[in-house]
Amino acid sequence: MTLHPILAALRRHKAGVVLIALQIALTLAIVCNAIFIIGQRIQRIQRPTGMDESNLFLITQLWVGAPTGDDQASTDKLDSMLRTDLATLRNLPDVESATTMNTIPLINSSWTNGVNLKPNQKHSTAHAAFYFGDEQMMNTMKVQLAAGRAFTSADIQHRGMRAADKPPIIIVTQALADKLFPSGNAVGKSVYLADNTTPSTIVGVVKRLQVSSADNWTNDFTWYSVLEPVRLNSNFSRYLVRAKPGRMQSAMKEARKALFAANPMRVIDDSAEHNSIKSFADIRARAYRADRGMAILMGVICVILLGVTGAGIVGLTSFWVGQRHKQIGVRRALGARKVDILRYFQTENLLIAGVGAIAGIILAVGLNLWLMHRFEMDRMPVLYVLAGVAVVLALGQAAVFAPARRAANVPPVVATRTV
Repeated sequence: MTLHPILAALRRHKAGVVLIALQIALTLAIVCNAIFIIGQRIQRIQRPTGMDESNLFLITQLWVGAPTGDDQASTDKLDSMLRTDLATLRNLPDVESATTMNTIPLINSSWTNGVNLKPNQKHSTAHAAFYFGDEQMMNTMKVQLAAGRAFTSADIQHRGMRAADKPPIIIVTQALADKLFPSGNAVGKSVYLADNTTPSTIVGVVKRLQVSSADNWTNDFTWYSVLEPVRLNSNFSRYLVRAKPGRMQSAMKEARKALFAANPMRVIDDSAEHNSIKSFADIRARAYRADRGMAILMGVICVILLGVTGAGIVGLTSFWVGQRHKQIGVRRALGARKVDILRYFQTENLLIAGVGAIAGIILAVGLNLWLMHRFEMDRMPVLYVLAGVAVVLALGQAAVFAPARRAANVPPVVATRTV
């Protein structure tokens, strides 16, 4: 088969050829970038926090009539109430461990500040999330220790929520340790937290712990976390609880009853909007709800665009087959086989799709550069563009098959008909 008759036929149908080629180009550009966005969103949704997330749930509660000041008497009273709650939770038969924490990964309650190598630095060496908890914090989260040691009960301090004191020892994540001390051996080194002029010594390094927010503003320090051996005292508290395997639902029910039995002067909101006792699976789902919605939306757009493009190719090819009905019959009468007619229309469509794909590659790269400039997206890998080209070419061949097959079934006797 030569290309000359195909090109001659396409020149006689310039409008249709241009429209289909443009449709393929736009589809390719949008689908490539949409799939890239979907891939990024899925990566965000699936990234691990560094904790063992199974059997983990969070309790948020507020005491009624509790002290609100930061004086020693108030913090001592609040700390006593906090330790009573922790003892209550740890004694439940379905609970493996429990700790008090100011925040946890993905809850979108951020405690962030700078970490410095020298006192009074104008610009922080790194920005990090800060987690406060007691000696069961690491065991409850089940973060993996990479170097050094965990906190012991002797390390734990307690202070008011607004107090500025910093502990003498801390634990940091591996990513933060590498940022602060690229040569390694962070254990035993001293750093300065926030604006504090008193150093804190790193006694341990955990492999990974995500910051408390999943929003884009944390992308530059997603794995930079600091653990402090501090029980924060206020009339508001959070408890992270690890249930025994397979016992989480019963542990969640028992926890609420036990806390009210220990001290009924508290508020634990059970409403659907502000559920104060929730599993970490629910926290993860809520944190990435927008990413999941965006991925679904982009997927729907891709399906619609591909469907419309495929329908356009089917419609145009069917129209051309109807116009060339007698010409096809003549070719059959002159000895053309069914497979020759089928190959003719598929080659014709491949040429149109090829031109559209070339234009689509240019549009896809241009659209990605625009998104990078306006929305701080990453550069799209070439693989996404090549995969998009393969998809639209395959779609074109699949869409043209049915009308091309109808053309191949035109009998040679059509060539002799005058009406």
